[in-house]
Amino acid sequence: MQHWELLLFFGFISFMYASVGFGGASSYLALLALYQLPVYEMKLTALLCNIIVVTGGSILFIIKKQLDLKKILPLVLASIPMAYIGGKMKLSVDAFFILLGCSLVVAAILLVIKTPPDSPSDNAAPYPALKSGIMGGSIGFLSGMVGIGGGIFLSPLLHLLRWDTPKKIAATASFFILVNSISGLGAHLTQAHGPVNYTRTGLLCAAVLVGGQLGSRLGVNRFSAVAIRRVTALLVFAAGVQVLQNHLHLQQLWN
Repeated sequence: MQHWELLLFFGFISFMYASVGFGGASSYLALLALYQLPVYEMKLTALLCNIIVVTGGSILFIIKKQLDLKKILPLVLASIPMAYIGGKMKLSVDAFFILLGCSLVVAAILLVIKTPPDSPSDNAAPYPALKSGIMGGSIGFLSGMVGIGGGIFLSPLLHLLRWDTPKKIAATASFFILVNSISGLGAHLTQAHGPVNYTRTGLLCAAVLVGGQLGSRLGVNRFSAVAIRRVTALLVFAAGVQVLQNHLHLQQLWN
């Protein structure tokens, strides 16, 4: 496998993202874009890694009864088919990377927006199903087009809306990422594609399995969640700007 350093990068990214309940697909895509891999392989790798990182966390949230299945039903029922439809959308290479770059920049901004100080009680009132469905469907569609799970958009929005307690929002985001990643992957696998380096994809999946497990178990206990979110936002923002710079030819505009 070429570019062995990718294993370290993917392990670090998965550790950081798992620490705050995300999968990391946005940063996997941004990193792979720097190595100019085929778009199909990039999406395949990012979605598989996403699923690996958030599966364990979602199972733990369910066991600990932090996941309110009735409350999240409108979110996921709308997001799953929309993620599949988004995944079936055919975009040019430049259009894909511009959308990815814009998504990363917006996600970074959402990550650093301060959460309202008054968190809801454990008995938070149900959020309107229609609004949940619209939010879930919109994020699912964008996630499907880009090849991510969407939790990096959903989680900050739920905090701003005081949708529920922080733990339940983390559980919701993790499960949302899982189902959207599976739906987007299903759409992706139905599309025609060229050669894929499955050895590289497999090794990167192994790297995020290790990083994700360490992050979910050690990160939130030993490091400040706020600090991790800020570092994550900085990485996402830098990656988004780099992707846009490469595909909008911003160097020419500045000269």
